[in-house]
Amino acid sequence: MLTVVEHPLIKHKLSLMRDERTGVKEFRELAGELSLLLAYEAMRDLETVPVQFSTPVQSGEFPMLSGKKLALVAILRAGLVMTEAITDLIPAAKVGHIGMYRDPETLQPVAYYSKLPEDIGSRRVFLTDPMLATGGSAVAAIDKLKEMGAERITLMCILAAPEGIAVIRQAHPDVEIVTAAVDECLNDHGYIVPGLGDAGDRIYGTK
Repeated sequence: MLTVVEHPLIKHKLSLMRDERTGVKEFRELAGELSLLLAYEAMRDLETVPVQFSTPVQSGEFPMLSGKKLALVAILRAGLVMTEAITDLIPAAKVGHIGMYRDPETLQPVAYYSKLPEDIGSRRVFLTDPMLATGGSAVAAIDKLKEMGAERITLMCILAAPEGIAVIRQAHPDVEIVTAAVDECLNDHGYIVPGLGDAGDRIYGTK
């Protein structure tokens, strides 16, 4: 399932991120803000249960999260900015990290690090990576999560390419993708067009 979150605030902030004149500090802040807006939609179906307590006026039953276990897993390094923002929204969630980089020659993902909650198999997982380009890193990360027993996985990305979406659908049709926009295509170097450049470099000020 693919969900493109259509909202004027999201479109505006994404346009600011696309602008090459946007500096590191603002870009990083925008990425965090967009992550919160995407999380709002991605977590729309979280279960609640009625809890009995008193307001300053009267007692009653009020909806609260049911206590279902959640996990945020960042694909390093760019996914960090997303998980850090979302933990402000759900501080009780456990956080994991999967390190991937894309070989510049083959465009294939290379894994170099993995640290996940031991009980990841019993948690609903939200996997974060700002860019879904070729889809290779996301597929490899989802493979790892499923090896560890994860069953319900949502991939959250700020920007996606049709090629990456197709790869996820082929390899993991059960994974929901939530994104702010789907761009035109990938170029010969595997970059999203028109895109916003290399998200990791723009978040951390590297080249």
